[in-house]
Amino acid sequence: MSLTLDTYRLLGRSGLRVSPLALGAATFGTEWGWGAGPDESRKLFDLYVERGGNFIDTANTYTNGSSERLLGEFTRDIRESLVLATKYTTLRRPGDPNSGGSHRKSLFASVESSLRRLGTDYVDLLYLHVWDFTTPVEEILRGMDDLVRQGKVLHVAISNAPAWQVSRMQAIADLRGWAPLVALEIEYSLIERAGERDLIPMAREMGLGVVPYSPLGGGVLTGKYTRDDLAPTDGASDEGSSRKSFNLALGTVTERNLAIADVVKEVAAELGRTPAQVGLAWTLRKPGVTAPIIGARTPEQLEGNLGALEVDLTASQLARLDEAGRIELGFPHDMLASDHIRRATTGDLRIETGR
Repeated sequence: MSLTLDTYRLLGRSGLRVSPLALGAATFGTEWGWGAGPDESRKLFDLYVERGGNFIDTANTYTNGSSERLLGEFTRDIRESLVLATKYTTLRRPGDPNSGGSHRKSLFASVESSLRRLGTDYVDLLYLHVWDFTTPVEEILRGMDDLVRQGKVLHVAISNAPAWQVSRMQAIADLRGWAPLVALEIEYSLIERAGERDLIPMAREMGLGVVPYSPLGGGVLTGKYTRDDLAPTDGASDEGSSRKSFNLALGTVTERNLAIADVVKEVAAELGRTPAQVGLAWTLRKPGVTAPIIGARTPEQLEGNLGALEVDLTASQLARLDEAGRIELGFPHDMLASDHIRRATTGDLRIETGR
């Protein structure tokens, strides 16, 4: 069934209504060597909002703060109609250990800085950006709850953290009456499905809406990479500071991932769609997913990505895509899903769990 940006969805266990595709603003600014300048960023923002989009994702250190500053300019006259999400924990000042991390000092200073750059009194959604393995969860949760009570943050969320820590935090928040986590931002795509082991089932059980980033696998699912990109380079390419070279360095371009991209291209050809639209449509329609984050450097790229809302995948096509990117869930998931265990626990009964 076709969607539109104003086919709003509830975000996790909150009453917050968000568009089914979020606009990622990590490309707003060119300080990282790639991205869009102010004028082009404005075009991206206007296109998304004019189509009915209301969910915009940024972070305190994206493009060294330019992302938030530009959003502050763009949202000035329509702030109340938008859901702005930002993040904290990444280091804001090199050499200052307390300018990053999940602790209270970092949290409060980061939010104040984000509010100034965004030109607003509050953010709709605040993510803990990256788990730091040092800050006690009670300190994080209480600090977040204080900001919610002060009205500077409306909802809190988490990204890039172990599933067992997230579920532990949610249980503590519930028991102590603190603001619960309402969203989980993770990398998730046809080529990165590790979240299916624990993170996504945990989120569905604990009431967190899943907001996937990199739903096109760093661009691999767009079809722009070939087997030629598997050959090692000497690092002298003129793309040294580009997003492509960044993804190559991360090891995203592999034979496995290119084989998955081939299946995506086959399905796209059958539908008369682009591979990017098919890759996004698969993620968009996965159970538990609220709103994949789409990024773009040009209005043409964004327009193309928004076309994913109109893609109807058949059951057969979904099955082929699922099979192409399938991963082993491992213990205990595969064991618990086996017919032997099912018969041992329920006999031959078929029990619907609702999940």
